[in-house]
Amino acid sequence: VAVRAVAWLLLWEAAGFTCSPATTFNNTHFVAGKGATCSEIILRQEVLKDGFHRDLLTKVKFGESIEDLQTCRLLIKQYIPTGLFVDPYELASLRERNITEAVMVSENFNIEAPNYLSKESEVLIYARQDSQCIDCFQAFLPVHYRYHRPHIKDGETFIVVHNPDLLMYCDQEFPVLKCWAQSKVTAPCALNSKDICQWNNMKYKSVYKNLTLQVPVGLTIHTSLVCSVTLLISILCSTWILVAVFKYGHFSL
Repeated sequence: VAVRAVAWLLLWEAAGFTCSPATTFNNTHFVAGKGATCSEIILRQEVLKDGFHRDLLTKVKFGESIEDLQTCRLLIKQYIPTGLFVDPYELASLRERNITEAVMVSENFNIEAPNYLSKESEVLIYARQDSQCIDCFQAFLPVHYRYHRPHIKDGETFIVVHNPDLLMYCDQEFPVLKCWAQSKVTAPCALNSKDICQWNNMKYKSVYKNLTLQVPVGLTIHTSLVCSVTLLISILCSTWILVAVFKYGHFSL
């Protein structure tokens, strides 16, 4: 029995399957430490509400404990496609009520233009820490559908919202930032600040490749009917207003 046991040990050692307990612990600790340090940032975007007026909700979850990143701020640079628009006056009202911290970047922005006459715009959203998740941030942005050209057959079209840029600025450097940071981007340090900071453009993993929205559009075969009914209603309403003015109005020379 002793001879067989020694023979098996020699065979296992020759095959390279044996290792000391200390070596096993060190290797496991190294792999676990590397996984914890370079864990992924998960980003999830979803659209709330129905109809032409929606809310774009962005959630960011860090694989690391956020306790070491309390001095960091998170900024989302969202690209708005031509099929959507963000109302800057609505954003100003929401900022006054402390509902969101978002500001338009694009200038000469027309909220009434249809999608085929508009351009892509940009919005900066300063994310807030989620009260229900210690290592999570979230950002809220109201978006609205633009009018699209009528189609010949299909009564719907699709809008693709590409993933945003995720920017982070920390008052002090952390080793974990080396796993996430890709490049430097200049942006205001805070919403109401004129100071410019060098933000880290972070790499992350998105739950969805891109967000796709479905928009109903009119049909070209209904053009004559819609124009006729609209013109008829306009004439009737105008006539009714004129009759009321001449009947109940008071004129003085």
